[in-house]
Formats: sequence, C-alpha cells, structure tokens
Amino acid sequence: MSRHTNAAVSLSDLLWRRPNLLLLILILPPALWLGIIYLGSLFALLAQSFFSIDEFSGVIQYELTLKTYGELFRPANFDIIVRTVVMAGAVTIGAAVVGFPVAYYAARYARGKWKAIFYLGVMMPLWSSYLVKVYSWKLILAKEGILNWLFETLHLGWLLNAYLAIPIIGGNSLSVSSTGTFLVFLYVWIPFMILPIQASLERVPHTMLEASGDLGARPYQTFRHVLLPLALPGVIAGSIFTFSLTLGDYIIPQIVGSSRRFIGQAVYAYQGTAGNIPLAAAFAVVPIVLMAFYLWIAKRKGAFDAL
Repeated sequence: MSRHTNAAVSLSDLLWRRPNLLLLILILPPALWLGIIYLGSLFALLAQSFFSIDEFSGVIQYELTLKTYGELFRPANFDIIVRTVVMAGAVTIGAAVVGFPVAYYAARYARGKWKAIFYLGVMMPLWSSYLVKVYSWKLILAKEGILNWLFETLHLGWLLNAYLAIPIIGGNSLSVSSTGTFLVFLYVWIPFMILPIQASLERVPHTMLEASGDLGARPYQTFRHVLLPLALPGVIAGSIFTFSLTLGDYIIPQIVGSSRRFIGQAVYAYQGTAGNIPLAAAFAVVPIVLMAFYLWIAKRKGAFDAL
C-alpha cells in the first residue's frame, strides 16, 4: 500500500472518529467568507458612519464623532426616515390583509392540482424580471394606462381624480403618487407574505376550528381567538420579508412615485453624486437597527418557526 493511500485511510479514520472535526472543515470556508466579506463590509459601513465630512472642502474627516448621526435628525433627513418606515409598515399591513385569505384558501381548501396551481401563481411573479414588473406597473398606473381607462369607462373618473387630489397620497396620476408606490411594493413583495402564512396555517389542526364552532363561537370569534393567534408566527415571518425589503428598496420609488426620497434613494444619492459617504453610511445603518429590533420581537413571538 502506497504512502498516499495510507495517508488517505488515516485521514478518513480520523474524520470518522471525530465527526466534529469533519463538521468544522465543512463549515469553515463558508464561515470565513461570511465573516470576512459580509460582516467585514458591515463593520466597514458602521465605521464610516462615525466619520464626518467637511462642509466647505467636502473632504471626509477621519475622526470619531456622532455628528453624522445628528444630521439624520434634520427635518429633511428625518422626513425621509419617517416616510420610509411608514411605507414599509403600510406595505406589510396591506400584504397581510390581502395575503391571509389567499393563504387560508390554499391551506384549507386547495388540493392536488389546485395546490400546484396556487404555488405556481404565487411564485410565477418572482421568476420574471424585477425591472420589467416595475416598468409594467408604471404603464398600468399612468394617466394613459389601463387603470385610468377602466375608471373612465365605468364613469368613475371623477372618483379617481378626487382621490388623487388628496395631499400626500395623491398626485397628477397614480404613477407619480405615494399610492402608486404602495401598490407596486405590495405586488412585488406579497409572495413573501403569502407563503409563510400558508405554511403556518397548515400547522393549525382543523379539529381546533371545529371545536371552537362546537363550543358556540361565531366565525369571527374563531378567527380572532383561535386562528389568528396560531397563524401569527407566519404573519410575523412574512412581515420580516416585506418590511425589510421595502425599507431597503430604492428602485421602485425611483421609477414609480413622487419626487419624495426614501432611505435607499438617500443612500444612493449621498454616496454617489453628493460624495457624502459618512451620511450615506448613517442612513444605511437605520434599516439595520430597525430590523435588528424587529427580528428580536419576531423571535420572541416564535416567527422563526414558520420560516
């Protein structure tokens, strides 16, 4: 037996007798990649946020300071944060309201080929190009789009115009309004809400719903006191996706909506044309902090069990 064969046998025997060593060898490369590339970039981002920029020369001052974080509370910057968080919350609530009935039908009534059709219908939008979907919605919501044509055909144009006249949520058309931004966000991210809810609802024993009805509970009481609490981990799990994805997105508000900035657009603008890397980093830290707090709450509610 050759020297190389003996070494291979010895190594195989060592790994068989010490499975933890084998596990360490398998995990070490991706762990190093995650630690150096991903976490390293996050720490570099965090470090940049503690620097400041000279307002006259535009040169970054590499001295530790909280001045940049203080700039986040300026009215213009704080308005961007509030606007983004409110939109993310609205999209999350809207996705839960729209997605829950769909998920409930799939979990309770869809069988065989209908369940396959359900998964296909939910997943198919995720297979198409992100930009194609956004630009398609821009055409749909435009003043010359099919949605406006439908309102005019039904002689409800006055209703749409009255809605668009409402400050903040309205605009010249749906494609340049906060409502349009909300609708596109809702369409793009709703599959991430439906699937966790559907998985959570399938774990709810049907006998519990029957027992609630046998004890005299009305349907809405069964939903409120039995079904919703048991499905809540799935709702929270879905909200993790919809909330975080909306917080960080900058393409949808750039294409559909008004000129009001979101956090993603602010990061892009400050690190690009403005060259204010510290302020861009401080803006980027905001979603990280928000999601860390949100994930802590989600973990306490058992949301990770529905992922």
